[in-house]
Amino acid sequence: MNKAIYLSLVMGAATTSVWAADVPASAAAAPKAWSAYQPVKEVVTPAVRQKGWVRTPADAFVLSALEAKGLKPSKDADRATFIRRATLDAWGLLPTPEEIKAFVADKLPDAHDKLVDRLLASPRFGERQADSTGFQQDRTRHNNWRYRDYVIDAFNADKPFNRFIQEQIAGDELWPDNQTARIATGFLAGYPDNYNSRDLVQRKYQIETDLTDMVGEVFLSSTIGCARCHNHKADRVSQKEYFQLQAFFANTAFNEKTPLAKGSETVYDKEYQQALATYQEATKDIRAQQKAILDTVREAGRKFHNERYLTDSRDAIFKPQSEWTALDRWVNWRKDAVASENDIAGYLEDTTKPGFPAYNPENIDKLKEYKRLSAELKKFDKLKPTRVLGQYTTALELSNKEVPPTHVRFGGIHERPLEAVEPGIPALWGGKVQLDIKPTATSSGRRAALANWLSSDSNPLTARVYANRVWAQYFDKGIIETVQDFGRAGAKPTHPELLDHLASQFVRNGWSVKKLHREILLSSTYRQASDERADVLKADPYNKLLAVYPRKRLDAEVIRDSLLYASGLLVDKVGGPSVLPPIVKGGAGLGNSVDFAGDSTWAVSENKEDWYRRSLYVFSRRSFPYPVTSNFDLPNPNAPHHKRDVTTTPLQALTLFNSEVVFDWSQALAGRVVNEAGANETAQLNRLYQILFARPANKQELATLKRFLAEQQIAIRQRAANGKFEVAVPSGIKTHAQFDPVKSAAFVDLVHTVANSNDFAYRF
Repeated sequence: MNKAIYLSLVMGAATTSVWAADVPASAAAAPKAWSAYQPVKEVVTPAVRQKGWVRTPADAFVLSALEAKGLKPSKDADRATFIRRATLDAWGLLPTPEEIKAFVADKLPDAHDKLVDRLLASPRFGERQADSTGFQQDRTRHNNWRYRDYVIDAFNADKPFNRFIQEQIAGDELWPDNQTARIATGFLAGYPDNYNSRDLVQRKYQIETDLTDMVGEVFLSSTIGCARCHNHKADRVSQKEYFQLQAFFANTAFNEKTPLAKGSETVYDKEYQQALATYQEATKDIRAQQKAILDTVREAGRKFHNERYLTDSRDAIFKPQSEWTALDRWVNWRKDAVASENDIAGYLEDTTKPGFPAYNPENIDKLKEYKRLSAELKKFDKLKPTRVLGQYTTALELSNKEVPPTHVRFGGIHERPLEAVEPGIPALWGGKVQLDIKPTATSSGRRAALANWLSSDSNPLTARVYANRVWAQYFDKGIIETVQDFGRAGAKPTHPELLDHLASQFVRNGWSVKKLHREILLSSTYRQASDERADVLKADPYNKLLAVYPRKRLDAEVIRDSLLYASGLLVDKVGGPSVLPPIVKGGAGLGNSVDFAGDSTWAVSENKEDWYRRSLYVFSRRSFPYPVTSNFDLPNPNAPHHKRDVTTTPLQALTLFNSEVVFDWSQALAGRVVNEAGANETAQLNRLYQILFARPANKQELATLKRFLAEQQIAIRQRAANGKFEVAVPSGIKTHAQFDPVKSAAFVDLVHTVANSNDFAYRF
């Protein structure tokens, strides 16, 4: 699941305002020539002169703008270029030489239709569309992979996008007995968290702030976060409206240990349960003795730990349950959710330190025994499961009637509450919409009302925002280039009528994601060649009108996955818990095991197949991105994802060239080429180019490649003459007849070099 960074606009000091707080946003907003806040309307397909170029309705809108500028669209890209482009865009992987050959040879008029339908029908499509808490300790969230798999399955099944939204925002409210819908609310649980926060009331406020900002950015392309501190000066959203939106989440809590429904366990869950049972049986005596020791200080230790919270949290924690308010209920839920046995063990150790208020010398022997037992327990680590399974994370509400109040905060400051507000939609987005909030047996119904409005056919933003994101996926830039910001500070649309066409058809087609992708993939606009044209550079230097197909650097994950796929190493398995492939071997002090503030280490997956899974499945810590991909503009995992930065730095070339794992993949790719092309040098070079670039090498390239091989063999022999004959040869070769280690090592070096070229790292 792809998660791109939303940036809030810096709106200046909170003490000044362009307009009064009590002026409704709808009254303050000035009219615009085109506005994303107006209802989506069916638009008439424009008439064009070059009618034969129009393959899908979207083409007419693009061609109309080109003809108005006196430009003609580019010729079609050749078939091999097109299938490479479409496969990389739809799957995030390269096509095979056999798939390229079959498509190029298919002269039937529906060849492109069959290709696109095949791409959209594959599980790889969902993987292309589709784990830690971040913040201080960066603790592991063991259940995040279930939400990721939910997203993959939703796209592959072409789940209507409006239902997709509803499940993620309020699956627990709308379908409380549907485990899949409850897992979908893991979307909300992705906020950076701090389990050690001593102010639980402030933590609640920060979580609600993260949820509010995320919903505004993801579904509405609105940088609403500014309005938390002051009236939004560009898009006319007041502070009061911001906190009215935040009020939809006032009663939301999260259970990260919800047991799976019986019969819904995956093979991974069953393996975990078996391993856990074995470990618990082997260690039950040790753990019982440890518990007995901690029980002697448990009550005092828990009280001491609870007293460490700040004043407003303590007021709720030490209040009788019969007197709890809705806020007290949330605070105590959170307190229990983050409590652990380590709190008590820490207290036991503290009591052995002179000067500690509860110092007790009698506990010194207890601590020694506890630590001795811990050392004994560690001997069983090989039996202990490395991950926690059998559970999922879901949003929930702690009551259906009493809801914690939401206040406007002066300057956004938690400690300075002003007037209380009820849930509401900013007038800029919803006009005078009145939401029908209906409490259910288990919840307030607030998020359900928000989800239904977000996914409504009449919502002016949601369909436009998603259609624009899909367009940006294929053309690098959206119709509105600032895909994260549809407001006044964002870019103006290049083709406003086209965006309304895509959005209206998206809704008309039942919010079908695959139909939206299909129209774009089959368009003449997408089929164009990417060759530079002087007339376009002069008339439209930024190619906003799309007379030329825009070239694009591959995403970080696509580079890694395509190298694995090309080498024949990629394990093409969908779903399951995250995997941990090897990282830098010993370099930079990392080794294969990295500790994170006492949390589990980067313990490399024991099953080597896991090393070669797609990057989507590689475990990601917010504080430690996977090194092989980190230099290729990975998205910031602390914020919603909207668009990749694309930079060009020396570190990118050095990463691929010096990485041991990339070199290993090059050895495997070299072995694959030798196995498929045989011993003929020209055939090997052409096969390498077909795998990586979807074309054979031309005459000039062949001459350069052969010269490289000859020179590299000389260099290797010279090193051998100096007693340094250490070479890397192709791996996985089926036959070693007439095997020449020097020539083979030179070929590995050539493969490694070619895989570092722009022709591989870009799609054209």
